[in-house]
Amino acid sequence: MTRTTLRTAVAAVALVAAAPAAMAQELVIGLRAGPDSIDPHWSTLGSQAEALRHIFDTLVDVDENLQLQPGLAVSWEPVDETTWDFKLREGVKFHDGSDFTAEDAKFSIERIPDVTGPMSMTLYTKYVDSVEVIDDYTLRVHTKGIAPALPNDFTRLFVVPSETGMEAGNEEFNAGEKAIGTGPYEFVSWQPKGDLVLERFDGYWGEQPEWERVVRKEIPDDAARVAALRSGQVDLINYVPASDYLAMQNDSDIETFVSDSVYILNIAPSVKDEEPQPITIDGEPVDGNPLQDLRVRKALDLAINRDVLVDVVLEGLGTPATQLMPEGFFGYTDELGKREYDIEQAKELLAEAGYPDGFEIDFTCTNNRVPGDAVVCEALAQMWSRLGLDVNAQALNGTVFFPAAAREEYTMTMSAWGTLTGEAAYTYGALTHSKDAEKGFGNFNRTGYSSPEFDKVFGEGTQTLDAEARRELYEQASFIAMDDRALIPTVILQTVWAADADTLDFQPRVDQETRAYAIEPAGE
Repeated sequence: MTRTTLRTAVAAVALVAAAPAAMAQELVIGLRAGPDSIDPHWSTLGSQAEALRHIFDTLVDVDENLQLQPGLAVSWEPVDETTWDFKLREGVKFHDGSDFTAEDAKFSIERIPDVTGPMSMTLYTKYVDSVEVIDDYTLRVHTKGIAPALPNDFTRLFVVPSETGMEAGNEEFNAGEKAIGTGPYEFVSWQPKGDLVLERFDGYWGEQPEWERVVRKEIPDDAARVAALRSGQVDLINYVPASDYLAMQNDSDIETFVSDSVYILNIAPSVKDEEPQPITIDGEPVDGNPLQDLRVRKALDLAINRDVLVDVVLEGLGTPATQLMPEGFFGYTDELGKREYDIEQAKELLAEAGYPDGFEIDFTCTNNRVPGDAVVCEALAQMWSRLGLDVNAQALNGTVFFPAAAREEYTMTMSAWGTLTGEAAYTYGALTHSKDAEKGFGNFNRTGYSSPEFDKVFGEGTQTLDAEARRELYEQASFIAMDDRALIPTVILQTVWAADADTLDFQPRVDQETRAYAIEPAGE
């Protein structure tokens, strides 16, 4: 099939300026990862949300800097300490022509706990106790205690029609039967690990996107993605490798777009009584779990040279991380200071813990989640070898890694996490709080870490309406978890996109999303 590329489309529009609306335009984007399902309640992965927000809208949206802005809800306010009212946008149509109402929002909230995916979306509905429809455009949410961060959580609450039915599953969504949203694009087709094809929805409530047709091509191999851009097969790519970025800076035919991100590569050491993958010395399992000893976790931390990770491994595209959120986020604490590199102190701590000659341990990472995850994984294994550790590093595709990680099959892992709501409750509540299904906390705690002190301070923060008092409690909780090395942050990543020079206007986002409907041809 002959397609109108970005370059030919722009030229055609210039030649036929009298009738630009009649010109079909196609934008083809090469992406490192795409969705794993077309069901928007299937997974919390950023690549999933990024793709599906073209089809489905959320109640609350965020701008490129994660500041809250209206989505399907035009406003929200607390009625009392445990009640929020969301005023919904009127005149919104689903792709099948039906009207969006509060019943659809209510259904979408209530559906999430019933969807069994690899990474539960209940992270975003953990504060919800019940939902009430006041009228067609007023949704009342009753919460489990005080929930000041509820609007932040609803930035990932995708809305589907209530007619979808609780019984609808992946098969119906992936075939397009249930892939009905209110977003700027309609679903055309999807091939897993292949192309997601979208067409502009002319009945969209917001500003009409520039592109009539969008093809999101999943190209996980970095070299292949760069080659696709250079050969004109795609118009834009994400996650440009650091080595190619350096070359592109000197290439007048390529334009690059760089942004800080919210994503941090975190090491997760299992502290359970029996580690899933045995830690051994000379082939024999050690007694107990060495990772339960804080001295061992501190030794792992001290043996990491974050400056080398940033300057050499990532070739400058990152910054050292001190905690689970970037500086300036709500709950970030200045009390922790910079993470020091001290291999001699690390060796002393390991010896004090009873492992002067180290041990053998498996270390499992992602290899396609974010830029540099695989090379950082290998670099960490080499750094730890200086401690005397024998590290079996393995970087896996996310489709393998995440389901196994959810089953807690790994002893020590590394993957990226982004504080996509901009505040600590999202991250620390999911990753380091003790598992508590009733409260909805700890649902991404794969390590078994549990600190009554952390849980108490953090819990007080979640129930504190005063913003400054809540901030102080979150900062205290952050300090406790990081001082315990509940997780060990390494680097905050930067992201690079690339396109043919002077062809499109693109605004990078700190959440790394590539939103086709926010991209325009250059000069428009």
